[in-house]
Amino acid sequence: MSHADRRTIEATERLERQLGQNAGPHPQRWERMRRTLAERASAEGLVDVALARHDTPLGSLVLGATAAGLLRVGLPVESEEALLEELAARVSPRVLHAPRASLDAARRQLDEYFGRRRRRFDLPLDWRLSAGFRRAVLRVTARIPYGSTASYREVAGRAGRPLAFRAAGSALATNPLPILVPCHRVLPASGGIGAYRGGTPAKELLLALEGAS
Repeated sequence: MSHADRRTIEATERLERQLGQNAGPHPQRWERMRRTLAERASAEGLVDVALARHDTPLGSLVLGATAAGLLRVGLPVESEEALLEELAARVSPRVLHAPRASLDAARRQLDEYFGRRRRRFDLPLDWRLSAGFRRAVLRVTARIPYGSTASYREVAGRAGRPLAFRAAGSALATNPLPILVPCHRVLPASGGIGAYRGGTPAKELLLALEGAS
């Protein structure tokens, strides 16, 4: 990243912090300024990861997208600050709340999913936050049909390592794209609902929504 790019990003981040601290007398004006700066930074190719918040029955999600596709879905129990730090460290420091077509598509499809009008997401995904066996586990999990479930052992077998069901569980527990990659459809073979990155109530809600509980 050039010095000029870094200065622009830093100036935008400073302004966002100031807007957050001083929002009061003219919040609509500040919001318009923030959006204008974000749109300009995005149009000039200065944003590597665009972020957006989206309200759902689970709570407010944080969506992150690169030019390649959806990269991260932050569940309501996750700290946005921690998510930003993760993306800055693992992908790029050029992370900003900014417009992106894939974010608009994700919002629309999430609304359709939670409204029971969509059973399959059709979005480009950026898989770079997973690798190796973990990515293989997530890819086979993405193919579990709506309303169906599989066990950790079954998922590990489909990913090519039938005995690595504990490693499969670890991969699912750190799924960077929950809901879109439906790790909530993986349950313990011994019964019960199992762990979920977003918490047990969120997993129960998603399974009930799909009629899989």
